[in-house]
This record gives sequence, C-alpha cells and structure tokens, in this order.
Amino acid sequence: MFYFVRHGQTDYSLRNSLIYQGFGTQLAPLSPLGICQIEKTARDPRLQGAKLILASPYTRAVQTAAILSRALDAPLVVETQRHEWLANRQYIYEPDSVAEARYQAYRQHHGCHPQGQDCLWESAEQMRMRVLNVLGAYRTLDSVIVAGHGMMIEAVTGASHPENGEIVEFSF
Repeated sequence: MFYFVRHGQTDYSLRNSLIYQGFGTQLAPLSPLGICQIEKTARDPRLQGAKLILASPYTRAVQTAAILSRALDAPLVVETQRHEWLANRQYIYEPDSVAEARYQAYRQHHGCHPQGQDCLWESAEQMRMRVLNVLGAYRTLDSVIVAGHGMMIEAVTGASHPENGEIVEFSF
C-alpha cells in the first residue's frame, strides 16, 4: 500500500527574492503551519510501520518526508522523477506567466491535451506514468509513504486535490 501525503503549507514569503526566483521557488521551505500540519499527519495510525518514505526532490516535499521519517523511524529516499507537474515536459524552465497559462490550460482541459495538439505541458496521464514508473520499484514493500505534490497525487490516484498534510491511499 502506498500512502501519498501532500506536503505541508509552503513559505513563499521570499518568492522573487534571493534564490527564490524562477525555478528557485522550488527551494522554498515549509511554513511553521506546514511543519505543524506534517507533525499532525505523522500521528495518523495508517502511517505507523511504514517501510520507506519517498520524497520528491523539491524542498517542501523533502522537508515533509524528513519530518515523517524522524517521527516514524522510517528511511527516506529522494526520487528525482517523482516531482510535481511540468509546465514544459522537456525540462526547460518557463517564466511564471507561461507556466501559469499552461497550468490554466491543464485545468481547463482536465489534464488532457486537446485533440490533435502536441502541448509542451505534461498531461495528467504522462505525469501518472512517470510516477508509476518510479513507484513500481517499491511495489513489494508493505507500506510506503510518498511525500509529494497535489497535482501529482491527483494524477496518480484519481483523488481530488488533497489538502496540505492530507493522506491519500493507493495500491496498484
């Protein structure tokens, strides 16, 4: 069983300053509230006895996984292909305005590329397959926590967008 946990609330107060510009916003840490959200999540009985915690490489997910790892005494592995949705699936950074327009297109088309269009943004199915490809290596473990992002959790599990710290159960 996989237990997807959406990262805690992120502190974007330094957005567009210092190193927190462009892709650097992915380095933003959890806010104090976000830390509390994950500490509360760690007490959920479903997570007890987890064999492993997988994290997206983005700071908010790694910090979430680290809090869970410490509280649950479970090892942590960062999986670089288990990240959030891509505004450009060729891994080219897009300015915020372009990324936001592509996000709006993703939402408008319910995560599907419009018929006959080869969009640069990652579809829900492409994201799902990317993440399932990674998770396949961990299928034999009884209980794995997957600390990550809302859109990714939606795409993989079919659940509605989870709240910060929310747990979504998933099995292949």
